[in-house]
Amino acid sequence: MTILFNKALVRRTSYNIIKAISSKNLHTSYEEINLEHNQYISALKNSDLNVTILDPLNDFPDSIFVEDPGLTYKNNYISLRPAENSRFGESKIMAKDVNELFDNIYFVNNGYIEGGDILRINDHFIVGISSRTNTAGAENLSNILNDLGATAEISITPKNILHLKSECSLIDEETILMSQNMMEKNIFNKKYKFLVIPEGEEIASNTIRINNNLLIPSNCPKTEKMLSKNYNLISLKVDEVFKLDAGLSCMSLRW
Repeated sequence: MTILFNKALVRRTSYNIIKAISSKNLHTSYEEINLEHNQYISALKNSDLNVTILDPLNDFPDSIFVEDPGLTYKNNYISLRPAENSRFGESKIMAKDVNELFDNIYFVNNGYIEGGDILRINDHFIVGISSRTNTAGAENLSNILNDLGATAEISITPKNILHLKSECSLIDEETILMSQNMMEKNIFNKKYKFLVIPEGEEIASNTIRINNNLLIPSNCPKTEKMLSKNYNLISLKVDEVFKLDAGLSCMSLRW
């Protein structure tokens, strides 16, 4: 089950987060983004998760975003290969930090691939080729997943979207929430159900379904009204996180 979790992994904010990557050329401060991150951790705990909190990596400004260097599947951890040179060292450190949390650890050794381009639906994974994930990395990950009994398909993240999950997320076992932009690209198999975000609230495309709760970005009233009919919502401020090309899913690994 993709939406049922017992555990989560997060990493404390680096004091150097002002140097984090931003395609928008925006910056945050340690104090401001740390407030959002603390509220995020509280929401994970309130969703019945046992949260492991890793120490900050001050040599890696983007290390709060633990989704990109690693992927969990059942009780397996797969070490990924971020595309940005400034993040490459995070993978090795993460693999050491999680060694005692998982039964097995596997490594992507070819190409580059980031967790933001990986959408899991039960035992199936959709991997989007993007500026941060190439074919070699996607194929290497697919082979690992196949060996673990999962299936994978390689798709294309639209060129104007940084990561596949920047504008889509799974909100139940068969429904993908997405922006109108993503919907128009028609990259998903028609066997899934789709729900489109109201125009102007594209930031809400990146949500996290955890057990009975659906974590969504705040200040998206149309989306909140649409989803509140069927989901128990926890609204979280991600204004500072969004400055750094990130969203809710980027800040934790869940299994």
